[in-house]
Amino acid sequence: MQFQIVLRRSFAFLLFTVISLAAGVRCVSQVPPASDPAAVLRDLLMAACAHNSADFARFLTVRNTEAFSRLTPAARITFLKRFVLLDKAGTPNSETSASGEFTVSCATSDVTTQMQIGKPELRDNLAYLRLILKDASDSTDASSHRVIMGLVRESGQWKLLSLGLVILDLPSLGEEWDRAEINTNELLAIAHLKELTEAIEKYRTTYTHLPDTLAVLGPAPKGGARNEKAGLVSEELASGRADGYTFRMVVVGANVSGAPAKYELAAIPADYGRTGLRSFFRDSSGVIHGADRQGAVGSVLDPKLK
Repeated sequence: MQFQIVLRRSFAFLLFTVISLAAGVRCVSQVPPASDPAAVLRDLLMAACAHNSADFARFLTVRNTEAFSRLTPAARITFLKRFVLLDKAGTPNSETSASGEFTVSCATSDVTTQMQIGKPELRDNLAYLRLILKDASDSTDASSHRVIMGLVRESGQWKLLSLGLVILDLPSLGEEWDRAEINTNELLAIAHLKELTEAIEKYRTTYTHLPDTLAVLGPAPKGGARNEKAGLVSEELASGRADGYTFRMVVVGANVSGAPAKYELAAIPADYGRTGLRSFFRDSSGVIHGADRQGAVGSVLDPKLK
């Protein structure tokens, strides 16, 4: 049941991420020629299983290789996860049947996906291969899903071209992922500002003064929490960089002691236009503001968030 849920969700996502495009192909790659498209598809699936982005990119067309390299690391991993229909990296393995057909398995702690690769059907510089995906423990094939994978020969190399009749278009996909990631990251940035506010107030209550930096809010050492490492936020957030945003804290005035001491927080896109558009600003009274500042720090003059 778990595999079927993952399979439906992941395959729907994968179909969404491949967009119809009548694109030409260009020369590519300096790896040795691969004459067997089935072996190429096997190696591609094994790279995806292991979340090996560098290996996976070797099997993409020039246009898609360039776009894949421009995706954020998180977006690349998301694509590889959905390509093998699993939510985490697995251990790949390949077996060859007596008839010479490959079966790739991708094993995680939760489930193992089995991918059976059929014989290629060659048409000039194109190859079509039947791929059957299923839960390796399913002896009835109730969880199986069948799809045709398309490969194209570029300068003697077989490269991934399509899922069924739909051509893989990573440039368009990258734009869609950037937009989706921006929306998610902006929501997370607001949540992180609130999390930092709670941590700072707890720190103030415990140590009777404001923290000098965000770093002192980070994970506590083995000996227990103290004012230098209070154990109030994750190491990532304490470093001032999380989920596509950078975070800053400024004490208003020189006084960090006592309840009257005030502070401001800012969240700025780490890579403006890709990881976020809006900058967020938590003023000294606790109100959060947000606006597109072209990557600059926000201010109290920006619109208040509801």
